[in-house]
Amino acid sequence: MISTKHFHAMIYFFLFITYSCSAGTITPPIPPVQNSYSLGRVGNAEDIQAEVESGLLLMGGSTDVDAAMRWMIERSGGGDFVIIRVSGGDGYNDYLYNMGGLNSVETLRINTAEASNDEKVYETLMNAEALFIAGGDQSQYLRLWEGSKVEEAIQYLIHEKQIPIGGTSAGCAIMGEFVYTGERGSIISQEALQNPFDERLTVRRSSLINHPFLQNTITDQHFSQRGREGRLVGFMARLKSLSENLPLKAIAVDEKTAVAIDKNGLAKVFGQANAFFLMESNADKLPEIVQKQTPLTWNLDQQALKYKTVNAGQNPTLNLKTWDWDWDGFWYVEAGELKSN
Repeated sequence: MISTKHFHAMIYFFLFITYSCSAGTITPPIPPVQNSYSLGRVGNAEDIQAEVESGLLLMGGSTDVDAAMRWMIERSGGGDFVIIRVSGGDGYNDYLYNMGGLNSVETLRINTAEASNDEKVYETLMNAEALFIAGGDQSQYLRLWEGSKVEEAIQYLIHEKQIPIGGTSAGCAIMGEFVYTGERGSIISQEALQNPFDERLTVRRSSLINHPFLQNTITDQHFSQRGREGRLVGFMARLKSLSENLPLKAIAVDEKTAVAIDKNGLAKVFGQANAFFLMESNADKLPEIVQKQTPLTWNLDQQALKYKTVNAGQNPTLNLKTWDWDWDGFWYVEAGELKSN
C-alpha cells in the first residue's frame, strides 16, 4: 500500500514532469525578501515614488506632537515613512498611518553592527520619503550607526533625495554637527558648570546626521523640565576648541514641543512649551575660565550667549540660514552660576 506521503510526492513529480515537457524548466517563485530587523510595516507593501520636500524636525521628548508629525507627513508626499531605533517597539506604525496620507509606515530596530550594515535595512532606508529617529540612548545610536550603511543612507536622504527627517529625545540629540554622546552616563547642569571637564561631559563632532541647517550647532531636549540650561552652556564651553572661531549655536526643545525647519531654513514651533535658540556673542573670544575641577566662568561683559525663547503661540519668523533676529537677552556664567539679563 502506498502511503499518503508517497502518493503526494508521486503526484507532484508527475505534475513537474508534465509541466516541464510542455513549458520548459520550472522556475520556482522567489519568496519575498524579509527584513529581519523590521518590527513591521503597515499600509501598502509596495514602495512608491513620491514628490518630497526637505525639512527637519527636532522634538523634545515625552508625548509626540501630532501637528509636527503631520508637518513631516505633508513633506513626505504621501510616500513611505520609516522609523529607526535601537530599542522599543512599533508604536509609531499605527500612530502615523492612522493620521492618513501615507503609503506605508515601517519601524526598523537597528541594534547591532550587523543590522547597521544590512542590505535590506539599507534598501528600506533608501526608499523612504520621511525618516524619524525615535527616543532611546544616543550613545547607542552613535556607536552603532556612525560609519555604517545606515549613515550612508541618511546622508543620501538628506543631501540627494532631500526628504524630511526628524527625531525625538535621543533622536533629537544626535541631529547637530556637535553632539552630547552620553556614553559615560548623564550629567546635570550643576555638575557641568562646576567642572566643565567632568568625564561625563562628552561632546564632539558627529558625522551621522549633521544636517546643513545645523552646522556648528548642538541640540538638546527634555530641556526646561530637566533643568538642562546650565548643562547646555557647559557643552558649548567645551566645544569652543572645535568651533574654529565660528559662532557656536544651540537649539534646545522642551518636552511635548517641536521645532520644524522648512526647506528655506525657516523655523516654526509646535506643541505646548518652549524652544530655545542660543548663539555666541563673541566667537573669537574664549570663556574667561574653563579648566578641570574649576567652576566655569563665561561672562564676556555679561553677554557670552544670546538667547531667544519661542513657543507655538508666538512663532516669530526665525531664519536658521542667517540666525539674524531680535534676541531676548543674554546668558552668562560667573563662577559656575548661570545668569541672564
